[in-house]
Amino acid sequence: MKKYLLTPGPTPLPDEVRKALALPIIHHRTPEFQKIFIRVNEGLKYLFQTQNDIFTFAGSGTAAMEAAVVNLLSANDTAIAVCGGKFGERWREICQAYNVKVISIDVEWGKAVEPAEIKRLLAEHKETKAVFTTLCETSTGVTNDIKTIAEIVKASPAALVVDAVSGLGAEELQTDKWGVDCVVAGSQKAMMLPPGLSFCSISPKARKAIESSKLPKYYFDLRKAKKALDKSDTTFTPPVSLIVALAEALDLIKKEGLENVFKRHKIMAESARGALLALGFKLFSETFCNVVTAAYTPEGIDSTQLVKLLRDKYGVSIANGQEQFKGKLIRLAHLGYIQPSDIITGISAIEKALSELGYKVESKKSVHAAERIFDNYFKGAKK
Repeated sequence: MKKYLLTPGPTPLPDEVRKALALPIIHHRTPEFQKIFIRVNEGLKYLFQTQNDIFTFAGSGTAAMEAAVVNLLSANDTAIAVCGGKFGERWREICQAYNVKVISIDVEWGKAVEPAEIKRLLAEHKETKAVFTTLCETSTGVTNDIKTIAEIVKASPAALVVDAVSGLGAEELQTDKWGVDCVVAGSQKAMMLPPGLSFCSISPKARKAIESSKLPKYYFDLRKAKKALDKSDTTFTPPVSLIVALAEALDLIKKEGLENVFKRHKIMAESARGALLALGFKLFSETFCNVVTAAYTPEGIDSTQLVKLLRDKYGVSIANGQEQFKGKLIRLAHLGYIQPSDIITGISAIEKALSELGYKVESKKSVHAAERIFDNYFKGAKK
């Protein structure tokens, strides 16, 4: 059975990336690897839209999140964490693990944070050292207004740290222009790689915080990592094959052009939303993202059953709702190496699975809805 990944990570891999992963392994302390690592770091700066240093870790996106916390803060420091979903809550959990005082902004799932609330709390808690937020919350399909948040935070002594693990490369994020101090990302999303790499960019403002941080760290110590990076090297053994493949993925992104990459993600998202609406789903989030669409299943349909049927019978993997929304929501991703044919295949499978579960659907209605959006886009592009 051919399988289709329409999950918010891992995402499908381009042929160029798969071929790179199959190349013979090379030693990482050699000029050969160093040349590739230099190429990777140049490509990462293009993707992050920054001239700041970007550090690469062997680990999932959460590794970079933890690296940001332990390098920017000390015990008993105060931080603000935007908790509008499972991954926003992760910022709070990491901070609490290191005895950082967390002021939580508890945002209703499905809604974006109000930047004014961050401004209010910064004025009230002038001792705040960092503000942690999320570009795209994949548990809810919400995108936050990072540009406005950055304008607010840069007027304070606090550093702005953004979880862009899923959003980087799918949503606009101008790290330097907007003034984002630390961006964390992961390899298995829009970067079109397997899981296993994470990244952390550091601004001059964040670098000052690093120098005064007293939280314990060893593997994630960015002061040691900086000395290695200045020599185009890594502190510890890197996942060589993933970095070789990353060089290819970044070349593909650069060849397509970031604006075109963002545009592609937008049209995939719009077509997916249009198709789900045609099937009777109700969209969950108020501020849509181009990474994943979260939607309530039609009445009488358990999303857990739907996800299982799609995976086991049709080879189409989508994500269930998380926490209190498990069984109620599906999360259909349109992220990374996804093409119109993938969306059409996924939607068609959802339509068939719904029918099997006893929900009446008008044959091909959802597929036609997605195709109309694609047709309108491509006709406009030709003009």
